[in-house]
Amino acid sequence: MNDEQLQVVMGLIMNAGNAKGEAIAALAAAKENHFSEAESRMKAANDALVEAHNTQTSLLTAEASGNNSEVTLLMVHSQDHLMNAISYLGLTQELIDVYKRLKVLEAN
Repeated sequence: MNDEQLQVVMGLIMNAGNAKGEAIAALAAAKENHFSEAESRMKAANDALVEAHNTQTSLLTAEASGNNSEVTLLMVHSQDHLMNAISYLGLTQELIDVYKRLKVLEAN
């Protein structure tokens, strides 16, 4: 793996990790009924996820154009981070929605 590919892979890991970290913070905020903060954190999480996904898309586009990357453990690790972040963000949004519904039920 050359330096350019390493930077791309590390960027993918960083952005996916940032997305998951923001989602964790969003869920903690929702648990405390701080829904405005939760929404703000989820926006940041989704923004980071878009960056990670764009990086993955650039890797896929390069490969489709015949510019194959060496598949390394680090490359696989970056894809694992992205997949986990995507799953975690989806589940986190569902849980935030549940916390919102519970808050409404408590008010009635």
